[in-house]
Amino acid sequence: MISIGHTHPHYVKKIEEQLEKIAFYSNSVKIRQQEELSQKLGELSEYNDYDLFLCNSGAEANENALKLSSFHNGRKKIIAFEKSFHGRTSLAVAATNDPSIQAPINSSHDIIFLPLNDEAALMKLLTKDVCAVIIEGIQGVAGIQAPSDDFFKFLRKKCDETGALMILDEVQSGYGRTGMFFAHQFATIRPDIITIAKGMGNGFPVAGVLIAPHLKAKHGMLGTTFGGAYLACAAAIAVLDVIKEERLIANAANMGSYLIEKVKKMDGVKEVRGKGLMIGVEMHFNASALRNDLVFKHQIFTGSASNKNTVRLLPPLTVTQEEVDHFLKGFALALKPHLQSVS
Repeated sequence: MISIGHTHPHYVKKIEEQLEKIAFYSNSVKIRQQEELSQKLGELSEYNDYDLFLCNSGAEANENALKLSSFHNGRKKIIAFEKSFHGRTSLAVAATNDPSIQAPINSSHDIIFLPLNDEAALMKLLTKDVCAVIIEGIQGVAGIQAPSDDFFKFLRKKCDETGALMILDEVQSGYGRTGMFFAHQFATIRPDIITIAKGMGNGFPVAGVLIAPHLKAKHGMLGTTFGGAYLACAAAIAVLDVIKEERLIANAANMGSYLIEKVKKMDGVKEVRGKGLMIGVEMHFNASALRNDLVFKHQIFTGSASNKNTVRLLPPLTVTQEEVDHFLKGFALALKPHLQSVS
């Protein structure tokens, strides 16, 4: 996802400058930009005591987070949640609640899917043989479904009691999108592992795993060929610079509140969910045709969801009120024929 807008001048400059020096070298040598990225990420996210492992995609980050959890406690069983999406690699896709994208080879993993926000189910099945619980800060593909603050706190407590690790998948919901750096920070809990990607590189392939101090990722336990290369670090550093200097987390909170309140008042809207600029608009009808009209008639691109009545809104954190108003005007115009057809 684009977090700081297309071709932001600082972003372009940082990548161009790095490309003129060196684009790639082996992780066998010390890459100074990795240290700069780690320091700036720790400062802005308030996780400066966590280690950072750099990789290339959200799926790879989740794969390594689950692998690290099993290294730590020697267990195999994973708890994930219904309607989850964690990626398409072997273990990540097994922890994704969508059989249509799972090959038979993925079925050998020991995964339990629970309803989101169901404390009773978690109490019953989160036992001392569970390796880890993986949960999204906000479920994106599901149509913007959020764990409650109370559920996050209950999950943290149960993981502590059982020795299971708590993995927060913030691949889509992180990097300031919700009006906090991470969505789980609204609940004031600290997971054992946090996975990041998408907005981290503003379109450049870069991802990471933030690892709590009590977990020891030994040398060679996790590895990567391209993760944390020079260009990836330049892109990720530029994103953090812009988020900080332009106060984009606050902008996401403000513009998100404005957008949510305006959309709630529109005809045909059943429910608006989300925080900041991670928004799901559920209609009273299948929204596929509406999304097509937004793209082809109004040049407004929106996201789909597993709930076909839901339109996902994920604008860049740099979005202005003028741009939000442009969307609102286009959305209202696109809605009109669909409201007539269902009335």
